[in-house]
Amino acid sequence: MSRQGHRIVRQIIERFLEEMAESWDGGHSDDSFRDSLYTEPIYEAFLCPLTRQVMRDPVSIENGQTFERDAIEKWFKECRDSGRRPTCPLTQKELKSTDLNPSIALRNTIEEWTKRNEAVQLDKACRTLSLGNSEIDVLQSLNYITHICQKSRYNKHAVHNAELVPMISSMLKSSNRKVRLKALETLCIIAEGDDDNKEVIAAGDNIRTIVKFLSHEHSQEREEAVSLLYELSKSESLCEKIGGVSGAILILVGMASSKSANILTVERADKTLENLEKCENNVRQMAENGRLQPLLTLLLKGSPETRLSMVSYLGDLVLSNDVKVFVAQTAGSVLVDVMKSGSNLAREAALKSLNQISSYETSAKILIHAGILPPLVKYLFTVGVNQLPMRMKEVSATILANVVSSGANFESIPLDQDRRTLVSEDIVHNLLHLINNTGPAIECKLLQVLVGLTSSATTVVNIVAAIKSSGATISLIQFVEAPQKDVRMASIKLLQNISPYMCQELADALRSTGGQLSSLINVIAEDNGISEEQAAAIGLLADLPESDTGLTRRLLEEGAFKIAFSKVISIRQGITRGGRFVTRFLEGLVRVLSRLTYILEGEPEVIALAREYSLASLFTDLLQMNELDKVQRVSALSLQNLSKQSKHLTQVPVVPEPRFFCSIFPCLGKQPVITGLCRVHRGFCSIKHSFCLLEGKAVEKLVACLDHTNEKVVEAALAALCTLLDDDVDIDQGVSVLDEADGIKPILDILRDNRTEILRQKAVWAVERILRNDDIANEIAGDQNVGTALVEAFRHGDYRTRQIAERALKHVDKLPNFSGIFTKKGG
Repeated sequence: MSRQGHRIVRQIIERFLEEMAESWDGGHSDDSFRDSLYTEPIYEAFLCPLTRQVMRDPVSIENGQTFERDAIEKWFKECRDSGRRPTCPLTQKELKSTDLNPSIALRNTIEEWTKRNEAVQLDKACRTLSLGNSEIDVLQSLNYITHICQKSRYNKHAVHNAELVPMISSMLKSSNRKVRLKALETLCIIAEGDDDNKEVIAAGDNIRTIVKFLSHEHSQEREEAVSLLYELSKSESLCEKIGGVSGAILILVGMASSKSANILTVERADKTLENLEKCENNVRQMAENGRLQPLLTLLLKGSPETRLSMVSYLGDLVLSNDVKVFVAQTAGSVLVDVMKSGSNLAREAALKSLNQISSYETSAKILIHAGILPPLVKYLFTVGVNQLPMRMKEVSATILANVVSSGANFESIPLDQDRRTLVSEDIVHNLLHLINNTGPAIECKLLQVLVGLTSSATTVVNIVAAIKSSGATISLIQFVEAPQKDVRMASIKLLQNISPYMCQELADALRSTGGQLSSLINVIAEDNGISEEQAAAIGLLADLPESDTGLTRRLLEEGAFKIAFSKVISIRQGITRGGRFVTRFLEGLVRVLSRLTYILEGEPEVIALAREYSLASLFTDLLQMNELDKVQRVSALSLQNLSKQSKHLTQVPVVPEPRFFCSIFPCLGKQPVITGLCRVHRGFCSIKHSFCLLEGKAVEKLVACLDHTNEKVVEAALAALCTLLDDDVDIDQGVSVLDEADGIKPILDILRDNRTEILRQKAVWAVERILRNDDIANEIAGDQNVGTALVEAFRHGDYRTRQIAERALKHVDKLPNFSGIFTKKGG
């Protein structure tokens, strides 16, 4: 071989030796660490020439040189891979054979020497850890223990027997972060594959200490702690102890689902939880903290006893809505099957779980698809020896109420072979019968079932028909007086739902029965904020017919209007705080107050009350609540009713008769000039006493409502303005008032737009009166769109509208001014 070839071979050998030394000693390139591991002198014969480490399995090659088996095998492989013949790494001479001969005597000598050194070193480590030496000494001892435990399982037993494990565990409470971190790492290595060491590590409060590291601010300590817990969790006997530490499973669940933590940490946390699943109590804790799959797996695949236990656990959990959906999808059918065919104990557990799952709309619909309705209804209606205990009937009623509130199409879900549904007449009759023959808890839930069924436009008609056919109106109203608030509220909500369909029946019942009306008013009068019950109670009263004067008088007697007025003022002034139900409550209050305006005619007492409450001013102010269409509409209608009374309530001045001598002396008969008269009503008016729209500055606000997007608001506002053009008032002045308020154009726009038939009728009536003013008629006569709109009304309106349209067309010379185009109806 040439000189250059020898140089290349030497370079290869040197590089190889460096790599071997680094890989063999774990990255320590110097001899100091190696030497620190031994107390007795290290003999050169013990060291592998390649790795410079004490040999574990010494072997000799054909020229008698001794090496570590792994090191020389790797050298021979390097030779083959580079295309060279095998050589001795020391002499660089080619070898004829690569056979290896174990050096048994040398190995035994090294093992004995190593054991003596390890015993001495362990004793030294024990003294170092127990005497509280310096950080460097402690870390050196922990490094040594880590090193020897990685070498063999025997050394782990030696560490155990030397009682070093408790000492290392105590290092977890060190104030030095490096020591704590090294202690965690060392314990993890000691615990791996050694159940005895795991038991010692888990003694005392060590598990609690390790768990604390899981939420530590330093990521390295978190990572080492979860690795240690993972090793400990492999021992089934420790799973319960780990799960028993407060917060352990919660933190692990959080780590396992973390998106920001180290991926290895996330995997270790997840695997730790998988190991902890061996303990049922841990499974329950995982479910409580959002890791529900283990519980559901046991529920679906466990033994009968385990399944029953998991069903019971599930019923005790507080589940988020997303989890309810997941459970319904995963185990809903199984739970329904247990409810249908299990023992009473299993059935009760299943009902408890289904009660919670059904409390969310989406999961309730999944349970409907799983077939929950038929058995629920069957359990509720079954009587005799096969009936459920009352507590289970109560849960069944609660589940049914939950399911019904989901808004599913119950008309299409059959309950039995006869294809009956929840809204079938006999089923509703049975529900009504059960409501009247059971305790408050079930009463409340079944009333809520009816509330749910009457909240849908598709099923409310069926329920109303069944209530009427069963004669249950009076019995349902009686629940308004129930001492239990939830029963009372469910009853009021039900009555409000059905009131649009049987308002007169409810009005008759409330007017003729005992204290139910008083109970409703007392609910409304409560001063603890604004509740759903109050909103429902006022909504019920608001839905009752305004034309029922007998009911209005009862409300007067009960002081309902005084309460409603004070509540409106309180809300307007911000004294009563708003909430979820403030809009519904205010709408109901305004509608109830408006009842007074329907019985003003010939009722001095009611007129006095309207004056006392300044109702005209109140309704005028309420017109400006722009986002509350119902309030604006009712306020405009109430102003219409009040304004109709203005012509009767205005104080027309009395002009004295001229005396006899005035005829002789005409200068003495000149009539006095009276100022301050209302232009429209020709008397002394005010918003408070005669409800005059002009005096109350209501005209401009009503005109503003004519541009509203809601036709009902426009209809009401136009109707109120039309009272300024009524007979028995000064129509010409009324037109002038509208003109000054810029109200003519919006009325003409309404006529042109023809949005609804009612609006067209009112607009035609108003326009005909406006066109009696010659100046305005001349101005409008050239507007082709107005003419066209009047012609359309003339052609297509009802009889009265066509007559009025005819007169309007004459005003703008669109029709010849002669009579007889229409004969009087019936004439």
